[in-house]
Amino acid sequence: MPQITVDYSAGLDDAFDRRGFALALHPLIAETVSTQVPNCKTRFRRVEESVVGDAPTGDVIVHIAIAMLAGRSPELKGRLAESVLDLLHGYVKPAEGQDLHVSAETRDLDPSYRKG
Repeated sequence: MPQITVDYSAGLDDAFDRRGFALALHPLIAETVSTQVPNCKTRFRRVEESVVGDAPTGDVIVHIAIAMLAGRSPELKGRLAESVLDLLHGYVKPAEGQDLHVSAETRDLDPSYRKG
């Protein structure tokens, strides 16, 4: 915990410093939600194809989902999502002609969550 999933467009392969982002993200999350950095786990999922609205081409997406144990306020979760998006912009440099769409969400893990 926290479990972090980052979906990103394949067109960002060379434009997204994923490892650097995760290494900066973990301390940010740990400080914000009062956990320890080793508890943060991030996985990246490359999305082969995506479409935004009615744009013909050139749009790329990054979506970050952060799942945590229950107990954080909606305000804290909102602040965390905003901070994550601010951080992200330092690690994604889309190519000229690419329109970058970013989003983040925080949510509670299901009560069935277990780790081993």
